[in-house]
This record gives sequence, C-alpha cells and structure tokens, in this order.
Amino acid sequence: MKNKKLFVAATIAAVLGTSGYGLYRAGMNHGQKMTTSTRTNEPEAGDSGKKVLYWHDPMVPAQKFDKPGKSPFMDMELVPVYATDADDAGDDSKVNISSRVQQNLGIRTVEVTRGDMASAVVAVGSVAYNERDVALVQARSNGFVERLYVRAPLDPVRKGQALAELYVPEWVAAQEEYLSVRHMQGNGTESLLDGARQRMRLAGMTDDQIHLVESSGKVQARMTVFAPIGGVASELAVREGMTVMAGAPMFKINGVGTVWINADVPENLAAQVRPGNTVEARTPALQGTVFKGKVSAILPDVNPATRTLKARIELANPSGQLVPGMFATINFSSAARKDILLVPTEAVIQTGTRSVVMVAQGNGKFIPADVEIGAEANGQTEIRRGLDAGQEVVVSGQFLIDSEASLKGTEKRMEGMTTPPGAAQ
Repeated sequence: MKNKKLFVAATIAAVLGTSGYGLYRAGMNHGQKMTTSTRTNEPEAGDSGKKVLYWHDPMVPAQKFDKPGKSPFMDMELVPVYATDADDAGDDSKVNISSRVQQNLGIRTVEVTRGDMASAVVAVGSVAYNERDVALVQARSNGFVERLYVRAPLDPVRKGQALAELYVPEWVAAQEEYLSVRHMQGNGTESLLDGARQRMRLAGMTDDQIHLVESSGKVQARMTVFAPIGGVASELAVREGMTVMAGAPMFKINGVGTVWINADVPENLAAQVRPGNTVEARTPALQGTVFKGKVSAILPDVNPATRTLKARIELANPSGQLVPGMFATINFSSAARKDILLVPTEAVIQTGTRSVVMVAQGNGKFIPADVEIGAEANGQTEIRRGLDAGQEVVVSGQFLIDSEASLKGTEKRMEGMTTPPGAAQ
C-alpha cells in the first residue's frame, strides 16, 4: 500500500513538472524574442507534428546531440532528425527529404513508361578500297619494258586501257616456227601447225595474240598489256627500260565503283549490329551528302586497346567521290524494340558492379532500387528488371540521395558495433 502511494505521488510530480516546463516555454515564446540560433533549430511549421529524435551535423552524421545548437565540427547549426514511420524504422536504405530541401537541391522525378526504342548505333571509321574489286597484272614472259603508259601510282585507268608495251624475244622464235610450218606444203602439216601453236601458248601468248599472228602472217615481237578493270593503279612495279621476268607483278589495279568503310563499333553495342543492316555514312569532306549502304561483315577480331570490333560496310561510289583514308561517321539502323520499360539515361547510377535508380515513394521518401538495364538510345535506357511502369524515379539529385542512403546504412551499422573504451572521448 505504501509503494502504491509513492508511485502515484511520483506520477503527479512528473505531470506537474512537464506542464510547468511547457508553460515556461510558452511564456518565453510569448514574451521574449528567440535568438537566431534557436529559431533555426526549432522544427518547422510543416514538421510540428513530428517528434525530434536528436540533432546532428550532416557532415558528421554519426555524432548525435540531444539539444539544438551550433555544431562543434563545422560553422553551422545542428539539424534535427525526426522520427520516421514505423514501416521505415527498420529500413536503412530509405531516405526522407522535406519538400523545402527537395526544392533547394533541385530534385526532379519522372515516371517510368512503356514505349518503343529504335536502336541508333553511331560509329566512326575510314574509307578503304574494296579488296574484292582488285586485279593484279603480271608479266607472262621474260621481256623488256619499252614503253609505259601509266607512269605514276594512283593514276586513274579505264578498263581495256593500254598500260605498257613489252619486247619479248622468246616470242620471236615461236612465231617464226609457226609461220615456217604454215608455208610448208604436204600431208601432216596440220599436226605440225598445232604443235607450233601450242609452243606459242607456252611462251605466254594469249589466243588473241596468236590469232593476230595467223591473220597478219607477221612476227609480233612486242606485247601490249591492257587493264582488265577500271580504277586506279594502286601499285606500280615497273619502269621503262626494266627487264621483267615471267610472273613478276607489274600493276595492281583497285576498282573504285564500290568502297569499304571499316567502322569501329564499341564492344557493348556489337550485338545491335548485324550483317545486312542498312547504314548511312557522312564525311566532313562532302558536307550534305549521305551515302547509303549495308553491313557486309562483322570481323571476328576485337581491338584490345579500344575494345571495338570492325564492321565492314560496302558503299556504292559511282562518281568516285569517296577515296581511301577519308574519315566517316556511320549511323546503323535496326528494328525497333516494342513495348519496353524506359527511363531517362540520367536516372541510372552506374557503380561499376550494379545499376541503381532512386525511386520516389511519396511524402518525401526515396529508396534505391537495383535494376538490370538493356539498350540505350536517344537519352533513354531500357529497364529489363527492377521497376514497374508508373513508378517515379529521380533524374536530378539522385547522387546526393544515394550518398545519404549509404551514410544512413553506415551509421546504423556503426551503432550496432561495441564502442571500445576511450573511443567516445
């Protein structure tokens, strides 16, 4: 009975003490003007219904204070930390930010939407000869270069144009033998003519040259070399007066009707480029001109320095405007992906091991969400997993929120650790 009376008396005293303190504070607010420091640390009008748990310095969030005042670490006032909802009490990743602070930080949110994405891969490359449109002219017999019609590398040539004139001594003996057998009379001369004709072929004469000897009846000791295709003489290995051996290369002719562009495609975008895709090429040397072509091959080789693959693009070049070595910008086009989740690319935080977006849950609450991203195009990023359509994600200020969430989690973990003796001091 005595203990019960003491408990009741203590309760009454506590109530009266609390009421007296409240009246004392009310009198101060009514009769005195508060200092700037006190007004700064008092809860705002919009936060009057919330309970202040403690005050802290945002630069040193682990240190807590039980009353407002100036921070001992920085030249600034302590910031109150309010009690959160019961649902947020055990969630270390949630961050609560008042509307005023959101406005000061410039935090903006957008809605996760569904839409179509047309993959637009842009790469750079350089123009090169089409190595499938090339002809190599060699000497068919031993001889001497008496006259040269194409005298410098990269000279333009036309199909059927004379390139050089050679004197071939070996042809003289074979042709004289044929003409001698031809003037013979009697049976069995036909087989001798076939043998003489075969020896001319073995000497390196073509059927057209043999027919010229037969029709003219004269020895043709000189041979004219003609261009088999049109283009440019990319290699010139002979000069006038030189001796050439059978099989020696004389000219290399590259066609210019079509050219290649070897584009460097980043390794992470290589899956979006396929042989047969149409492309548009532009070069600074020909402003306003767009060349259309297609991807002929993706070379199976990755440059270890730049982490790029080579995409070989074939373009028509009827006027010869594109020349090897020109710089070109390539736009690859591919089929659009339908009905996928899209967020602005700036909303995604890349940490190196994962991708994170900050999801707004209303009433100033934000929570990080791990997402799996897909393709990127036109400032939009595909979300394969981790979000739903209609959610709000932060596109400005998300790095500050993510840092606050990380600090909050660190603070919780530090609170769970045992403080060594003397560490508090």
